[in-house]
Amino acid sequence: MKELGYYLQDTRRSNGVSLEEAASDLNVDVSYLENIESANVRAFKDVYYMRELVKEYAKYLGLSEEKIQDEFNDFLFEHTSKISLDDIMEAKKKKEEEERLENIKKIQSPYTKEYKRKIKKLPFVLAGVIFLLAIIISIVVIKTINREPAVTSELKGVEVYEYTY
Repeated sequence: MKELGYYLQDTRRSNGVSLEEAASDLNVDVSYLENIESANVRAFKDVYYMRELVKEYAKYLGLSEEKIQDEFNDFLFEHTSKISLDDIMEAKKKKEEEERLENIKKIQSPYTKEYKRKIKKLPFVLAGVIFLLAIIISIVVIKTINREPAVTSELKGVEVYEYTY
């Protein structure tokens, strides 16, 4: 990885691009590119993110993505094949222990378990419906009280004729 980092650094410098400018163009933190160029793999939590960043960085510098990708894959194979079996078993035991502790936390006695208070929605819905009905009834009552009487004064004095056949 050191050779790949130095190669990327030399290419960047020969193109006249500063580290800050490259980081800005790639929308990443400067420390990521510094760690790639100095082959600091431990700075990355995810190797796959590092692989994609190396690929984008190579593309940005105008290098062959396939060549860089092959070199990174070679490094990744060498890096992962150097992990001892003891380290793998230790990591597995640690993970199992964490899962066991997590399961213990999930098991609780009904006497010590904390219950969340559930909010009943029905009273709020009923209160809202009653409030709306009260508003509608008050509007109807107010309109009937304020209704003007029918005009009957114009009909006074008019004689009504009955027709018989």
